[in-house]
Amino acid sequence: MKVWALCSADGFPFEDIITKVLSDENRVRTLLALDGRELFVCQITELLGLAPSTVSKHMAILTQARLVENRKDGRWRYYRLAGNEAASDVLDAIAWVRGYLSKADIIRQDVVKLGKILAVDPEVLCRTQSGS
Repeated sequence: MKVWALCSADGFPFEDIITKVLSDENRVRTLLALDGRELFVCQITELLGLAPSTVSKHMAILTQARLVENRKDGRWRYYRLAGNEAASDVLDAIAWVRGYLSKADIIRQDVVKLGKILAVDPEVLCRTQSGS
């Protein structure tokens, strides 16, 4: 889904774009996992149990919607929620996700799983996923 293409070509309002972006459970899970922390792709991949290419596509959609920001540090790409300088619509969407979806059973399970993932050395985690 090309978020900005939808926005500019079809003239969809931001609310419609956000609705489409947040209609995927894995993207919502990712947003909540990023709440208060930065994660790199291998950690998100491990949490969601998806192929790295699928996670990258989800992250691109979240980034295009301005809900997440990313930075590259060496070979790692880190993601975090959009900061306080983000547009008010973006901050409102993140607040809504936090307020209404953070108590879901799958999110509680993710909190436990993420604790275990964060305890694993990043090199080991990525090596395990790549099969090396």
